[in-house]
Amino acid sequence: MAMAMDVEEIYRQGFQLRCEGRYPEARAALQQVLAAQPSHVNAAHQLGLVQGFEGDFEGSLVTLQAISTTHPSNLEVRYDLAMTQLMLGMFEEGCSNLKYILSVDPTHEKALQQSVYC
Repeated sequence: MAMAMDVEEIYRQGFQLRCEGRYPEARAALQQVLAAQPSHVNAAHQLGLVQGFEGDFEGSLVTLQAISTTHPSNLEVRYDLAMTQLMLGMFEEGCSNLKYILSVDPTHEKALQQSVYC
């Protein structure tokens, strides 16, 4: 039980570091979480975002797509995938993901805002 708490604390630290723009430190913390718990979806999601923020857009796309495929009901991952796709000029794919999100949750505020571009 203590290990699970430690993993969650490291995840929270990694998330906070990402929010502060301290990407190399965030990456290290999130990779530590995934080494201990490979199925930690939130750590994988945040790591995918870090990839994008560091300029590895293709890597970010691959990471977010993989998570979205294995966890299709995670709308936050799907939203970040859609935004990455739109940023990379993959309009059909990005808009398709936004439409999917809105079909599941018509009140998803961020998807509603972005769907005006589709």
